[in-house]
Amino acid sequence: MTKAPNAAHAHADTADEAADRKVVEQEQAQIKDFVKKLSANDIKSGNWFTKLSSHAMNAYTERVDWQYFQDRYAGVPADAVVDQRIKMAARYAALEGGLSAGAYTATVAATIGSLGGASPATVPAAVATMMVDVAFVTQLQLRLAYDISVLYRVPLNVHDPEDLWKLIRVAFTIKSGEAANKTVVKAVPALVRPLVKRFYSGSAITAGKALPVVGKHLLQRNVIKIGIPLVGVPLAVLLNRYTTLLAGRHARAVFRNEARVIELAERLSKRSLHPQLMLWVAWLVIKADGKIADDEALLMRHLVRLVRERHLTVDQQLAQLVDINPVEVWRRIDAETGDLSDLLDAAHRVATVDGEVTAREKAVISELSERCSRV
Repeated sequence: MTKAPNAAHAHADTADEAADRKVVEQEQAQIKDFVKKLSANDIKSGNWFTKLSSHAMNAYTERVDWQYFQDRYAGVPADAVVDQRIKMAARYAALEGGLSAGAYTATVAATIGSLGGASPATVPAAVATMMVDVAFVTQLQLRLAYDISVLYRVPLNVHDPEDLWKLIRVAFTIKSGEAANKTVVKAVPALVRPLVKRFYSGSAITAGKALPVVGKHLLQRNVIKIGIPLVGVPLAVLLNRYTTLLAGRHARAVFRNEARVIELAERLSKRSLHPQLMLWVAWLVIKADGKIADDEALLMRHLVRLVRERHLTVDQQLAQLVDINPVEVWRRIDAETGDLSDLLDAAHRVATVDGEVTAREKAVISELSERCSRV
């Protein structure tokens, strides 16, 4: 006797949920071992985040690379794989939120402020439970952001402080001047928002304000789940899922855009018949309006790298330049012979990398067009 389609789907969903739960429980067990080694001082000072970053990423990045995803998703476009990774991480986060929140009590928030000593033995069980939740979701979101960078072929070295900080900013959508409570209030159901706002305006999270920036951001986000009686479990599930979706979508936007810029740099360096001169033209276009957008800086960095690697060309004069003089660029172009259409094409593409072409960029391209046509 065959199962009805709906019954078959329900059975498959149950099996998938059971498999997800098993993964979450295994990961949670490892996180519990990590949390047991934290001291009360680690939690209060925010040093737990420093330790977790190392714990979460060192072995993981050695195992997970481009080939890792190729073996599992051969031939599947990066966008499709990224979408699945985000959804999977959100499911894991929600499941873990439900498992952890059942053990929360309304007194945990106050307990954070009274932690003392430097021994793991001084950490109350309720706080340890909260830290498992915080550490689990933090590790999940860090790894998700890293996965997305790998899938879009954006190189990140987590042992490089600059790259690690970039990963952290992307994973936790950290923006200067943005309070964590604004993000939380947007995340919760409308019915609960007045309660959340009152909670945040009270003294329950005063201790969290003393933590370092990242630790403060992450702990505040989690304290809200345990400080409101009765809505703890559903709110924990909702917030874990929401913040993970937010982290994944933000990482996708950032790294997909960076992949677009890198792809453009590769295309320009590959096609160029005048790679060294192309760098001068690109920099002249970028500097035309007197400011440098992030995407323009990124493009220039990768253009210089690719010209060095592909054409074995390093222009020290350009590297030491403070102000670029258009006259110098025109002199270099006038000294060339033959087809210079690749330079004109590069100028057009560089001008559009950060959006609409400005009037000053158009003026530079117009002058370049005239000079290229004279050759």
